[in-house]
Amino acid sequence: MNGRRTAKDAPHGLNNTAASLLGFLHERPMTGWDLVAAAEDLMGDFWSITRSQVYRELSSMAGAGLVEELERGKRDRRPYAITEAGRKAFADWSAVLPAEEAVRFPLLLMLTLGRHIPREHLVAAVEHHRAVHKSRLARYEDQFADMSDPYAVATLSFGIQYERAVLAWFDGLPEEITGVPPKRSPGAAGAP
Repeated sequence: MNGRRTAKDAPHGLNNTAASLLGFLHERPMTGWDLVAAAEDLMGDFWSITRSQVYRELSSMAGAGLVEELERGKRDRRPYAITEAGRKAFADWSAVLPAEEAVRFPLLLMLTLGRHIPREHLVAAVEHHRAVHKSRLARYEDQFADMSDPYAVATLSFGIQYERAVLAWFDGLPEEITGVPPKRSPGAAGAP
């Protein structure tokens, strides 16, 4: 495995949420509010993070010496800065191979149990989720034109390809689920 450690070998003790916050703090000191906004803007569609998690992690990392609290600013908000120990913990975290992704797509759970769910509910759920993915794809494609950061481009490119694949999957769903005949295409649902 190229001599790289996996998550179970991790010496750093950081969870992914804490590591993401340290990553954002590499740019500049930020308040908890700033970190929540950055996380929602940059990771919101593929990594969930709550306001309470951010503040809990900041408190824990401050106690461990990974971040330091700076002077309170506007509206009594306290910015945090990464420390050398925080940079070291982040470097240790980044030296470990990430765990495999875990797909948690509630619509798939509903479809798995679909024979026990009224068809009109399934049709409505599929239509709703298809609209969400179509909207998300349009938003990603709009953002892509203005991107120059290669790391952001790589992440956004994945999002675009993912949304296109999901929409192709919707197009191939059987009529029993969608209420309309499928648009068969290579790789669509039901077409290996």
